[in-house]
Amino acid sequence: MATISEKILARASGKDKVEAGDIVIANIDIAMTHDLTGPLSVESFEKIGASKVWDSSKIVIPFDHQVPADSIDSANNHIIMREFVKKHEIKHFYDVNAGVCHQILPELGHVVPGEVIVGADSHTCTHGALGAFSTGIGSTDMAMVFAEGNLWFKVPETNRFNITGNLKENVYAKDVILHIIGEIGADGSTYKACEFAGETVSNMSVSDRMVLCNMAIEMGGKTGLVEPDKKTIEYVESRSKKPYKIYKTDLNSSSLNIIDVDVSDLEPQVACPHNVDNVKAVSEVDVEIDQVFLGSCTNGRLKDLREAAKILKGNEIANGVRMLVIPASREVYRKALAEGLIKIFIEAGALVSAPCCGPCLGGHTGIIGPGEVSLSTSNRNFKGRQGSPDGEVYLSSAAVAAASAIKGRIMAPE
Repeated sequence: MATISEKILARASGKDKVEAGDIVIANIDIAMTHDLTGPLSVESFEKIGASKVWDSSKIVIPFDHQVPADSIDSANNHIIMREFVKKHEIKHFYDVNAGVCHQILPELGHVVPGEVIVGADSHTCTHGALGAFSTGIGSTDMAMVFAEGNLWFKVPETNRFNITGNLKENVYAKDVILHIIGEIGADGSTYKACEFAGETVSNMSVSDRMVLCNMAIEMGGKTGLVEPDKKTIEYVESRSKKPYKIYKTDLNSSSLNIIDVDVSDLEPQVACPHNVDNVKAVSEVDVEIDQVFLGSCTNGRLKDLREAAKILKGNEIANGVRMLVIPASREVYRKALAEGLIKIFIEAGALVSAPCCGPCLGGHTGIIGPGEVSLSTSNRNFKGRQGSPDGEVYLSSAAVAAASAIKGRIMAPE
């Protein structure tokens, strides 16, 4: 009897069975680094004297954090990575026009169930929405993966969140995950696999499941996971030709801890400064805002843009509020353009930017100044996360972000 994580790591390490707490050397199926973390990986790779990568077809390098280059340093980072790509004939390189790494990897068919995926970015756990064991690692660890194609792991225990109940109108996956993090705390799943299951998750789209898995790291999780089902298979087979294997958790696994979560009466949620687990119902928060950011690897997908556009259509953004809309990928941008969503955003007064991480990491665009308040659909609200450490960042769903942009203060859609 074993969990998804145990079964995948057993397969990847060539063992019949592993248990939580075991140390294994697992073969890597996909390794990802980007323009911000990549240069240190390259530097470390060269320092250890590696002459070539283990498999150029299993490395994915997107540019998304500082695109287009906003400084001489970031431009130089791009040069370093482009030269590495050329030298080692990396098959899957996506330059400044592709989008956010955690969106384009599944979107472009790099993620399938049963794989072990590592990325030099903490939100690599997003890909567990497709039934993969996917986790973030450090840049120096990535250098060893580039060289050897494997990495050691401590097999994690599993917190399985059994989520039940029909969501109320204007309550979304983002509200569910914020509620869970608020309940168990930022350290409530430290180094554990976070499985999301139950009827509520079964009814969610793959896009919404990505929201849940994306924020597993915000409660200390090693990875986020959803057992593959028909929706998963349809998504994967429409985008990838890679073979895959579906693993499911045995409910009598010794390392499994089941946590029941009833969301029947859940209201829209907001994470308040300066911690993701400082969560309150929107009705309890009455705060004026200076900026709204709709985007990121958490909520920059087409479904999020649709939800926001539905609310913004025929309305205008409040005076004194600026709204920045950044689709998560070129594919999302093109579909939003074809559906008329971009037109709605622009007519409402929003700024629409090319696919990238934007202000999510205090980046090159849309950062806030001292004393300013940002309402963001992203995943972190630490001090300085979107600019000045003297500013404040609140986190919400796309629907709450759109409604708040119209009113000029944090509120749920009417």
